[in-house]
Amino acid sequence: MKETFDFYDSTAIKSYNLNESIRYQLKALDGLDAFTLRHSENVANVTCRLCEKLHLAKPFLVYCTTCAYLHDVGKMFIPPSILQKPSKLTDEEFEVMKTHTTIGYKICMNDPKLRPFALGALYHHEALNGTGYPNGVKKEDIPYEAQIIRVADEFDAITSKRQYKSHIGVVDALKIMIENATPFPSKDGVKSRYGKINPKILKALFKVVIDDTEFEIVSKEKYISFLKEEIRRINSAMKYYKKMEKASKEEQKDYYREEIKCYLKAQEEPDKIPEMLEEFKEALKARQENVTLLYEEVKKIRKLRI
Repeated sequence: MKETFDFYDSTAIKSYNLNESIRYQLKALDGLDAFTLRHSENVANVTCRLCEKLHLAKPFLVYCTTCAYLHDVGKMFIPPSILQKPSKLTDEEFEVMKTHTTIGYKICMNDPKLRPFALGALYHHEALNGTGYPNGVKKEDIPYEAQIIRVADEFDAITSKRQYKSHIGVVDALKIMIENATPFPSKDGVKSRYGKINPKILKALFKVVIDDTEFEIVSKEKYISFLKEEIRRINSAMKYYKKMEKASKEEQKDYYREEIKCYLKAQEEPDKIPEMLEEFKEALKARQENVTLLYEEVKKIRKLRI
């Protein structure tokens, strides 16, 4: 399996083309709470990957990624009682929450250095079929950068564990997003040509998720190889440990104890050999089971259709 670079690592985008101008733009995020800041970083990372999979030009990739970092900047003015509420928002609270789009737009427009990125903040919750907010505009009026950010934003929102919902797996998250990309009749029975999100961008997300899952598999398989080597090492020590346990004379025990030390690393104790071996075996089993699940996850994602 080909190893790929993990762009979900928050250090990847932060180190990407961070000239003085972009550092200034990202400084605007300092007022965000920790959860929203982490969400903004996640969305920016996924947005960058989506732009790559869509084969967009590098200048647009940098622009779009910066827009993604700033997409929730308006949330710094949403009351904490709403932003950090541990349960589902009421209709009235949700109306307040929705204003983060227009607030973010105003923040960007009021700062000449942030102004080029204002559309991401304003449009990232608009839907292609006109059911989004704040203005309910349709596909032809939604900037492409906002369409990309919406997919990244929705993916992170679904897969991240929130206070009021349990974690949702990647495959189930993608299935929900497929539903959101599928056209459906409006209240008056008229079926739109579009769903809420762009299916082409969603297909790019499939590729991003597969890449990162395969990267995770490669990383875990490397650790599995390490665990197997450690188990071989401890098993060699275990042979002398058993002899030490059977020895009747103290000098024999000391001899075998010294032989055991030849296989041990610093801070490892000869008397802890059985515990160490069991811990390594349990760790190996857990990682192997996890890798099996990840392989199954990749298969399921490849079978998804929009």
